[in-house]
Amino acid sequence: MANNNFSFGSSLLVPSLQELAKESNLTVPSRYIRTDQDRLVSISDDDHGLHFLDQIPVIDLQKLISDESTELAKFHSACKDWGFFQLVNHGVSSSLVEKTMTETQNILKLPLEEKKKFRQSAEEVEGFGQAFVFSEEQKLDWNDPMVLTTLPVNIRKPHLIPKFPSAFREALDIYSLKLKDLAICLVEQVEKVLKVKEKEVSRLFEDGLQAMRLNYYPPCPQPEKVIGLTPHSDASAITILLQTHDVVGLQVKKDGNWVPVKPLPNAFIINIGDVLEMITNGEYRSIEHRVMTNLQKERFSVATFYSPSLDSEIGPSHSFITEQSPPKYKRLGMKEYMRRYFQHELNSKSFLDTMKL
Repeated sequence: MANNNFSFGSSLLVPSLQELAKESNLTVPSRYIRTDQDRLVSISDDDHGLHFLDQIPVIDLQKLISDESTELAKFHSACKDWGFFQLVNHGVSSSLVEKTMTETQNILKLPLEEKKKFRQSAEEVEGFGQAFVFSEEQKLDWNDPMVLTTLPVNIRKPHLIPKFPSAFREALDIYSLKLKDLAICLVEQVEKVLKVKEKEVSRLFEDGLQAMRLNYYPPCPQPEKVIGLTPHSDASAITILLQTHDVVGLQVKKDGNWVPVKPLPNAFIINIGDVLEMITNGEYRSIEHRVMTNLQKERFSVATFYSPSLDSEIGPSHSFITEQSPPKYKRLGMKEYMRRYFQHELNSKSFLDTMKL
């Protein structure tokens, strides 16, 4: 059984952006200035100039569970054509969602002295600090995140969740279990719509790995020059995103264009991750996404990543391998897969490319 000695790997420690962003008349340091990204659009208070004509699909979970054929067809097309959708009627109470977001904001805005107790160490990516930083020259995201392993409970780091303020801990405990149930439910819907036999996919997730990334994006005086989160696809199977719904930041790559996502109140944003692309042998694909920053407003989000258990092996499931469709991806133990992912700089889908046969 996995225990809390498990480590995803390490990342170079970088200064807290929270303190830097408080400075008045701030000039953005060169390490955050990105000339390598296509058409960095800044996002202003009124979201002028953003085109929401192309919106990611909206799926109603209650209709999906009750086998409504139109919703199943919509779900399949959302997973296949977009890799992203907003989920409404998801069954997680709005009071729990609000409490989780409030406590997340409280924890992310702790004074620096308090946060130091929960900083990453040189050997760990968990805790406050940026992951995927491997050199002093590497460009940094305009984001002050915290990464936590939340489930199974026995691999939580003893110096993190158990030591957090009780209100945050209590919200996190309930929220993590509700989102585990939701993630497994979504995997079961994938099985249903793709006609997978005998729980071949969902059984991988029974004691699944859940991790969360809590993101704080401070306002930026030159938002068009920085990026909140580098374009990437997620290593997980399913990602469930909760975010402040009054600030647009997330953008999804569709047909070569960046589509801004306008979050609906009481909705989660769901996306397909690399693991599900591998398991479905490319039937459903993970999609590149990025986060832009805002001149006036701060933005918060909680990304919950759900993946097969650490003891499982991942790769194309038998249901998706035929003579016409041979395996496109390697098979690998989940632990080794996660370690490799965290040794790789975030850069579009470049990590998944290393998993292709």
